[in-house]
Amino acid sequence: MKARELMTPNPAQVNPTDTLERVSQLMAEHDCGCIPVVNADGQRSVVGVVTDRDIAVRAVAKGRPGSTPVSDIMTTNPECCAADDDIDRVERLMSDRQIRRVVVVDGGNEVVGIIAQADLARAARRKQEPTPTEMVAVLEKISRPTTT
Repeated sequence: MKARELMTPNPAQVNPTDTLERVSQLMAEHDCGCIPVVNADGQRSVVGVVTDRDIAVRAVAKGRPGSTPVSDIMTTNPECCAADDDIDRVERLMSDRQIRRVVVVDGGNEVVGIIAQADLARAARRKQEPTPTEMVAVLEKISRPTTT
């Protein structure tokens, strides 16, 4: 199975100058916890991602206002995959990097979709790749606490 078969196509996006308020509104509107950050309005080259955790830990916990630019709290250089990558690669990225979402890009590094941990779980439920056993292993690796 390929990434394109599981990804949510054309996810909501923001640019680095958008605000925490704007990205939070998009998360609520699209019922998601991760928004790709692209280099500018009308362009789709990925420069980062903002997750609900980024907002909680890097913004709210530090008392930052809703007017704070996304660039101040985004995760730069996110892990990405190509639409034609096998799901095995996506699983490895999630497991190895302990991430719950992977941005899908085209050959020009432009956002074309996003795959969430939940997408893998839904595929396993439909008895497609990954198998339920593989999904449990991925979930365990993603959720393993890190030692600091």
